[in-house]
Amino acid sequence: MGKRREGREAAVQFLFAHELHGEHTAEEQEAFWTIHNAKTSVRTYAETLIQGVLADIPAIDALIEPVLENFRIQRLAAVDRNVLRLAVYELVHVPDVPAAVVINEAIEIAKALGAGESGSFVNGILHKIAQKVRSKSNT
Repeated sequence: MGKRREGREAAVQFLFAHELHGEHTAEEQEAFWTIHNAKTSVRTYAETLIQGVLADIPAIDALIEPVLENFRIQRLAAVDRNVLRLAVYELVHVPDVPAAVVINEAIEIAKALGAGESGSFVNGILHKIAQKVRSKSNT
C-alpha cells in the first residue's frame, strides 16, 4: 500500500474518532498516532488532510448534501461520511491528484472500512461532485 493510501486511511480513521469524541488534546492526537504506528511520511500526509478537512467541514458538507437527494449528511454511516469529506476535500483543494484517483482511493477505503455497499455509494456521490468541482479535463 502506498504512502498516500495509508495516509488517507489514517485520516479517515482519525476523522471518525474525532467525530465520535469531539475535540482532541495534543496527547490524545499523539496516542492515535502511537496506536496507528504510521511512518513519518504517512503521518505528515494524513495530518495535512485531517487539518484541511476539519478546517472546511461546513463547505465540504455543503457540496455533499445536495447530491444526497433528500437525505441529510448526519444520517450517513460515519465511515461513509468521513470518506466522502476527505475525498471532497481532495477534489476541491488538491488539484494535482486526478479526480479519478481521488474517487478510486475513496471507493477502496470505503470498501475496506465501511459496510457492504459503501464503495458503490461513495462512487456515485463522488462522481456527481467531481463533475461539479473539477473541469472535464481533470476527471
